[in-house]
Amino acid sequence: MDSVKLYEAGSGDRSMLNGKRVAVIGWGSQGHAHALNLHDSGVSVVVGLREGSRSAEAARQAGLEVSPVAKAAESANVISILIPDTVQPTVYRDEIAPNLHDGDTFLVAHGFNVHYKQIVPPKTVDVIMVAPKAPGAMVRSEYVAGRGTPGLIAIHQDASGNALQVTLAYADAIGCTRAGVLETTFAAETETDLFGEQTVLCGGVTSLIKAGFETLVNAGYPEELAYFECLHELKFIVDLIQSKGLQGMRAEVSDTAEYGDYVGGPRVIGNGTRQVMQELLDDIRSGAFARRWIADGKAGGAELTKLRESENAHPIEDVGRRLRARMAWL
Repeated sequence: MDSVKLYEAGSGDRSMLNGKRVAVIGWGSQGHAHALNLHDSGVSVVVGLREGSRSAEAARQAGLEVSPVAKAAESANVISILIPDTVQPTVYRDEIAPNLHDGDTFLVAHGFNVHYKQIVPPKTVDVIMVAPKAPGAMVRSEYVAGRGTPGLIAIHQDASGNALQVTLAYADAIGCTRAGVLETTFAAETETDLFGEQTVLCGGVTSLIKAGFETLVNAGYPEELAYFECLHELKFIVDLIQSKGLQGMRAEVSDTAEYGDYVGGPRVIGNGTRQVMQELLDDIRSGAFARRWIADGKAGGAELTKLRESENAHPIEDVGRRLRARMAWL
C-alpha cells in the first residue's frame, strides 16, 4: 500500500475561504475549537445550534454569531457538521439537506455516516473531511499557542474542482497544517478509526485492564493492589509511549519490566487475539458493525444502555472511585 501524502505549513491557502461563510454545526469538543480557530484566522463563521441549546450563550460570549441549524446552513457556503454520529443523519436530513446549494461544501471530521451511506449529499456539492487527531481542547490550545495538532484530510466528492484547495485552507485555518495533515480516504479513516477504538484504544485496553484486575483478585490479592497495577499505572506507561515510542518507553522503565514486556506480552496478545482482531476488522469493512450500531440507535440505544449498566457495576469502578478520591492531583 502506498504511503499517504503529507501537507505541511504553507500548503493551505486561506484565501480559498475568502468570501465564504462557514457554518459550524455543534459546540462540543471539536465544534467549539473549529469555530474559534476559524474565527481567529479571519474566516466568517456562524455556529449552528438547535433551538434552546444551552451552548448558545457560551458561543455568543466567545464572540461568535449563533443561529438555528437550518438558518446557519442556508447562509453558509461551507457546512461543517461536528455533532455526534448518531444524530447526524437526522439533523442532515431535516436541517441541512434542504439548505444545501450547488457549489456548497459539506465537511465532516469523521467519515462514518458518509462512508456507510447514512448521509448522501447531492452530486452538486463538495464532500470533504478535516479530522484533527486530538481532542478539541487541544486543537484550540495548540492553535492559541501558535502551534497545531496533526490531522487527516480526505475528499469524497469534488463537484467544484477545488475541493482539495478548500480542504487545505480549512485545515490551515484551524491550525492542523502547522503540525501536518495526511491525505487519506473516507473509507480508510472510518475503518481504521473504528478498528483502533474496538481493538486497542477503548475495547482492547479496557478489557485487558479488567482481565488483569480479575486475575489478581481471583488469586486472592487485594482489589486495591490489583487496581494500582492494572489501571492506575497505565497512564504513566501510555504517556511515555506517546512521547517516546515503544522503545523509548522501555528505556525508561526498569530492566525487569522491559524483560517482562518482551516475554509476557506476546503470550497475552497471541494468535487468538490477532484472529479476533481480523474478525472485527472484517465486520467493520463489510458494514456489519455499522449496521448493528445504527440499528441500536434507531431502537433508542437499548443495547448501549444495557452494556453501560453492566460495565458500571464492575468492581473495578467502585475500587477506583475510592482510590481516586485520595489523589488530589486528579
